Amino acid sequence: MFIADAHIHLWEKGTPRSAHRQLPYMSGEALKDMDQAGVNVAIIQPPAWDPDANAIAIEAASKHPSRFGILGNFSLQAPNKLEILSDWKNQAGMLGLRYILNDPLHAQWLGGAELNWLWSMAQEQSIPIAIAASSHLPLLGPIAKKHPHLRLIIDHLGVPLDARGERAFSHMNQLMELAQYPNVAIKATAVPSYAEDPYPHPGIQAQLKRIFNAFGANRYFWGSDITKLNCSWLECIELFTHHSAWMKPSELERVMGKALLEYLNWEPELTKD
Repeated sequence: MFIADAHIHLWEKGTPRSAHRQLPYMSGEALKDMDQAGVNVAIIQPPAWDPDANAIAIEAASKHPSRFGILGNFSLQAPNKLEILSDWKNQAGMLGLRYILNDPLHAQWLGGAELNWLWSMAQEQSIPIAIAASSHLPLLGPIAKKHPHLRLIIDHLGVPLDARGERAFSHMNQLMELAQYPNVAIKATAVPSYAEDPYPHPGIQAQLKRIFNAFGANRYFWGSDITKLNCSWLECIELFTHHSAWMKPSELERVMGKALLEYLNWEPELTKD
């Protein structure tokens, strides 16, 4: 089975959030871990704690174009933001954007006109945008409706930061509302960290299934966020491939990689390092 990880971080410096490993994690180590676990490709999300994380991701994708893609970022308040966005996908490995928009200020941006330039230009240039905005999920619906060709991806099943057990899925009704928009997809990433019971975490399977049933196999993307997990990369894979019997084999293949590549319009298997 072709395995595409929808969410990993690479960094060299800075202080990661406490939920993540504290040592740097660079492309060489990631590739060894990917090979050991059977991960074919991974999408790098440059973390905020390393100011050079975008450059690190681009270097990794330049050296290993068949293994790494990127959902990068730049300051949404940059004075030359339109110029930056217009040239965004000309960077090596750059497939789209990813932002964390959970603060009260971000609610104003999402609910107002502050980011209209971003949604319109990203739609025009076919730039998908992943968003971690668990605090503001209802604000994403109007954006998806107004920009029907803008591809949005909700990070981490929309789970609130560091939430576990029942609290992790307290947002479910808001999330189900977003499933009606065909241009909204979801990342099933960092899933083991949402469980309170031991691996293979049967306590969260019903919620995973419910979200899958709402979004379908074409808009539901597996990923690890491996530097955040206490389990191994292989265990994170097998949580879906061995312990999620509610998916048909054909659906599982899409969830584990094929659907993500199509959504991001990426064909890494056609390139060579």
